[in-house]
Amino acid sequence: MTENIKGMIGKVFNDIADALETGQFGEKVRVGITVAGSELGIDNIVKGAEMAQARDKGIEVVLIGPKVESNLTQYNVEGEDAQHRKMEELLDRGEIDACVTMHYNFPIGVSTVGRVITPGRGREMFLATTTGTSSPHRVEAMVKNGIYGIIAAKAMGIENPTVGILNVDGARQVERAFKELVSKGYDINFTESERADGGTVMRGNDLLIGTPDVMITDTLTGNLLMKVFSSYSTGGSYESLGYGYGPGIGEDYERIILILSRASGSPVVANAISYAANLVRGNLIKVAKEEFEKANKAGLKEILKGLTKEAKKSEAKEEETVEAPPAETVTGTISGIDIMELEDAVRALWKAGIYAESGMGCTGPIVMVNENKINEALKALKAAGFDVGEADPC
Repeated sequence: MTENIKGMIGKVFNDIADALETGQFGEKVRVGITVAGSELGIDNIVKGAEMAQARDKGIEVVLIGPKVESNLTQYNVEGEDAQHRKMEELLDRGEIDACVTMHYNFPIGVSTVGRVITPGRGREMFLATTTGTSSPHRVEAMVKNGIYGIIAAKAMGIENPTVGILNVDGARQVERAFKELVSKGYDINFTESERADGGTVMRGNDLLIGTPDVMITDTLTGNLLMKVFSSYSTGGSYESLGYGYGPGIGEDYERIILILSRASGSPVVANAISYAANLVRGNLIKVAKEEFEKANKAGLKEILKGLTKEAKKSEAKEEETVEAPPAETVTGTISGIDIMELEDAVRALWKAGIYAESGMGCTGPIVMVNENKINEALKALKAAGFDVGEADPC
């Protein structure tokens, strides 16, 4: 009995010492990690897990998979499918608060928000998103990705994260959707590109600098960027930088599961576990619910439905045959039209009797018309529902 009491007293003092050292009072955050599946071997994952626990006394790391040599708590199962089943079971029972894994399939509507360290200025930036499928419709998916990125940033303690949209297919449509959402009461803190022409559509330079806290992109591009940011210093076979591909986020999704690449090295493994623990501390699930409530109140679902209707209209337009007016010299340029709408814009001008061609300028897609017809073309495009700028700033 005396030994038991001594042991209990010792544990209490150890817990107090850990809390004073880390600033984390109360129960430790329990983060699981599946150990099998890495191209770099099980030891690589275990080393990263031990690194994470050693540097944050407020975390208890739990290994899930085949038995290994480690002092960390273990749940032993064989096979990657069995690891995922055990992970889900532990999460749903509340025995772990979050889990980090590889090669996991999320349901449609859920995708992951990665976290990188940008090389230009060493800034951290959230890539929204990097794995999973937010929606089968590209622009709808990117709008959702933006919401997911804001949620992750807020859960990590950034109260009013800055947001930018990467200059990829669909960026202008995404920008319009977000502006409509803002006009109806959902607050988004858009940043400006650091290039001279500014704007909320981000350039490659902004990626390297880390201009926004949250960079919105399609998931395939985000996945590619994640790999480049993680392994550009190692030649590509070993991801050594950043925090991994991040948590799966989606409306009504209530598990905190973060993704690693099979090429993620021990430093990224450790960082991903830390990322997971901090998302638990920041109450990711609660933040997600609150953010979706605000976005839905501002008409998010209706805006998304409108985007899919626009896609169907665009498909119908493609089937419509429009004769081009007689060709003429086209030295005047109009920017601000998304590449996915570029040919529709050209056809709209043809219908209005203005000869036009599509092209690519310094800042992206452009419509080219006779320079004497710039104003007439702008009016025709605006009348047809296109959001256009004035002239390409090359």
